Amino acid sequence: MSKTKYGGAPWRQRDYNYGEGIIGLHEEIEHFSQYILPTPVEHGVRNDLVKRCASVVNALWPEAVVEIFGSFRTGLFLPSADIDLVVLGRWDRLPLRTLEAELVSCGIAESSSIRVLDMAAVPIIKFTDRLSKIKVDLSFNIANGVQSAELIKMFKRDFPGLGNLVLVLKQFLLQRGLNEVFTGGISSYSLILMCISFLQLHPRNNFHSNINLGVLLLEFFELYGLRFNYAQLGISIRNGGSYVLQRIRSPLCIEDPLQPSNDIGRNSFGIVAIKQAFQFGYRVLSQAVNPANNVACNESILGRIIFISDEVIDYRAWLSEQFAHLIVIESISPLSAQITSTASYIIKPNGNVEQPKPLPLILQPNQLPPKQMDKLCNSEAFILLANNNS
Repeated sequence: MSKTKYGGAPWRQRDYNYGEGIIGLHEEIEHFSQYILPTPVEHGVRNDLVKRCASVVNALWPEAVVEIFGSFRTGLFLPSADIDLVVLGRWDRLPLRTLEAELVSCGIAESSSIRVLDMAAVPIIKFTDRLSKIKVDLSFNIANGVQSAELIKMFKRDFPGLGNLVLVLKQFLLQRGLNEVFTGGISSYSLILMCISFLQLHPRNNFHSNINLGVLLLEFFELYGLRFNYAQLGISIRNGGSYVLQRIRSPLCIEDPLQPSNDIGRNSFGIVAIKQAFQFGYRVLSQAVNPANNVACNESILGRIIFISDEVIDYRAWLSEQFAHLIVIESISPLSAQITSTASYIIKPNGNVEQPKPLPLILQPNQLPPKQMDKLCNSEAFILLANNNS
């Protein structure tokens, strides 16, 4: 690694006495996860950006609904990650150009950054926020992204180490340029499903909060870097997880749990480079945790495969200085499922968007006394809302 202003491993705590070998790696992964998660200011900045986008959308179409999906919704995002938004509404033709012009005229999108990909399989508006420099991907009437995010949140509860593993691997792929599907890499969703499958089919299958994260990371690299048969097998996380034989040749066959006929890894044509990267991770970490190699406790083991650039550290410091007024006081968590507006929408299997009967305001469970909460949970409106957001 080349010399950096901050040393490349800012997650290491100065006064912490790291253990040797695999214990020290586990502790570093924990500290990396704590470091890389958004600060209250960073969370506030993202909240504010989503609200500003929603206000533009609702000024144009009062009954449209803006939903958050992707890594911001799951809480598994790096500081440089974009925000994925979807607008739900009813249009004869998607108003991509109308919204593009409004985002620029309202001063949200940098005019030089905004692009409309209207010929893509999923039409999208991509832009960079003028104030925070955060990138945004905005699509229309795509419901499965929201459902996928909720599914991931469920698996995060089932597997305590999943979030830590995903964050380290995201950074690992990011700095090698292997995290974008359009260049042949692995999407965030594909990576998370690979991690879930790894945990589901793990021989020990007794995961708890005290699991050694260093062991898990090594075993992940070993599986996908040395042992997995990419040419013949596919990954499925349905019904407890399994490997399936490929029906159609795919560089990385990963079954979409919400739409089994969809192979979400089919465009990861750089799988050879990805496999080699995982091999590298396994080889380097195996040597570093081997007691015979006598790696000093004051040296970063995790820092041998990942680092945080000076640019990211400076950017986070800039955000903290410029946007302290947007600090979120409450505990850090992804935004609520839906930005409030005057209507809700359901996307049917045939792609049609329908607007159900207006629902009463639904409060969060912790805002109601127990008796009122029991009554609400049994109401027709609550059940309908829960089904819509599932």
